[in-house]
Amino acid sequence: MPHPHTPGLHRLADETYAYLQGTCATGYSNAGLVCSGDEALLVDTLYTLGQTRQLLSAIAESVPAVDICWVVNTHHDGDHWWGNQLVADALIVSSTSAAQTMRHAGPETVVPFLSPDTDPRLRAILEPFDFAGITPTYPTITFDGELELTVGRRIVRVIEVGPAHTIGDVIIHVPDQGVVYAGDVQVFGGHGVVHSGPIDHCIRACDTILELDADTIVPGHGPVGGKPEVIRVRDYLERVRDHATAAHQRGQSPAEAAREFGFAEFADLEFAERVILNIGAVYREINGDGTPGAGQLLHQMVDLEESLKTRVSA
Repeated sequence: MPHPHTPGLHRLADETYAYLQGTCATGYSNAGLVCSGDEALLVDTLYTLGQTRQLLSAIAESVPAVDICWVVNTHHDGDHWWGNQLVADALIVSSTSAAQTMRHAGPETVVPFLSPDTDPRLRAILEPFDFAGITPTYPTITFDGELELTVGRRIVRVIEVGPAHTIGDVIIHVPDQGVVYAGDVQVFGGHGVVHSGPIDHCIRACDTILELDADTIVPGHGPVGGKPEVIRVRDYLERVRDHATAAHQRGQSPAEAAREFGFAEFADLEFAERVILNIGAVYREINGDGTPGAGQLLHQMVDLEESLKTRVSA
């Protein structure tokens, strides 16, 4: 079966679904649904109430008899949990680290980026989204390591793999159908982002997914894939790690290192400018002092985006 990427709710296997928004752009994340009888587990809510209502409407239309009893938030990025208030009657699950970080990761964190004083190139990334009315709704159950949840007659495994993309990443394994919902430790079709690291933990998360021997992988962003796509993400992360480490040893800045990255090897991936965020994560790990900071890198990211467009058009 071809891997879907058109927007909407897609059946992956028996009573197992992915909800896609058709792009791996910032703020357009994927979600998942695992059902058994009249019970269901929802993997992630979305960035805005409007997006989450569309998700819930798609579920109600395609799987009308189910009650969402569980919600699992894969990590603390807003596009994976800011819609929680619309499913507040469910038991909401995350890792302990993710739940703690959510307390400081509500919609107020986007306000500075929407200010008229913000670089308009950064502001344009978030301007399509309406964050009005969001009330942060936090997990009610937290765990460390691994947790098994029962959905009707099915067992669903929730496995902590962070710190990696963020400090508290989890993946969701559906053993009876060979499906993994990977959150943002996997992005297919575009450059993913290492926010927390260390980058070797992101590589290890790829290995963890491969060891589960699942044939269907739902990334946090991008089309549904399988083992080859996970291997490609691992190859990319290893390439970033090795390139950034060597560039740091040469005394290059993250911007200089990003401009010299081997983009041709990953020419099919969108949002190439994000590589500077990943190089910066490696630099922070080596420096050990929190530098370079995220704000600095974001401004350099949009500069790199313009540079890459110029390079392509030249």
